[in-house]
Amino acid sequence: MAKDGRKLLDVLKFELEFLEQGGYGRLPRESWRARFIFEDSPTCMNFNSKDREPCEECLLMQFVPAEARKEQVPCTHIPLSLKGDTLDNLYRTGTQQEIEEALGTWLRATISKVEAEQVK
Repeated sequence: MAKDGRKLLDVLKFELEFLEQGGYGRLPRESWRARFIFEDSPTCMNFNSKDREPCEECLLMQFVPAEARKEQVPCTHIPLSLKGDTLDNLYRTGTQQEIEEALGTWLRATISKVEAEQVK
């Protein structure tokens, strides 16, 4: 599936660090809009890229349900909670704080799971 040459654990840990360092705060040059989770992060293969890579090549696609893989921004459909909350849902119903908390919880759990699988 993914042709992304990065290591999954490195990407997840980087994303968590980016989140915890306030990476999703508003930028002065774009203060008129909220930042998009994953899309506005250096984690995204297309972050600041002129040549868009297909999302299907991203490491995060393994977390996207099959029925959402053809969406324009598939990573917004990753279930972040046991209830099935996704960024797509949370953008409409949650606050920025709730979104970031859900992402942080998901990242920590996913990092732990990947680390445990690597030990086996």
